[in-house]
Amino acid sequence: KKDEDGDIWLLGRVDDVMNISGHRLSTTEIESALVSHPSVAEAAVVGAADETTGQAVVAFVILRGDAVDAGDATIQELRNHVGKEIGPIAKPKIILVVPELPKTRSGKIMRRLLKDVAEGREVGDATTLADNTVMTQIAASLKTRG
Repeated sequence: KKDEDGDIWLLGRVDDVMNISGHRLSTTEIESALVSHPSVAEAAVVGAADETTGQAVVAFVILRGDAVDAGDATIQELRNHVGKEIGPIAKPKIILVVPELPKTRSGKIMRRLLKDVAEGREVGDATTLADNTVMTQIAASLKTRG
């Protein structure tokens, strides 16, 4: 990212950068935009293969305890929030409201597993998850959203 002085700042690791229709977007930046919404407690973003744009933004969000999941209205509100914070190109193609994110016992989000789900692949090795029922719940959420 370039600042006003023209200096370039590295925002994250290479695997945290997605290429959406020729635009380079940081998953961390989109996650931060989602978490800045008052209804979102936690978010994880991955890039999934997309025939049209190369990669599509797929977001997994946990709502705050007092937030109500109003289905499509909630999804649209979050999508518009990201568009306002970053720009229309960053709007997630898919947003899934999930009860939990897949985390290791040390608390790190396993984005590799989320990417497997987002791309419709068999979920890889999940033995290091703190709670291995999480991936079943996330896969079920994806199927209901279609």
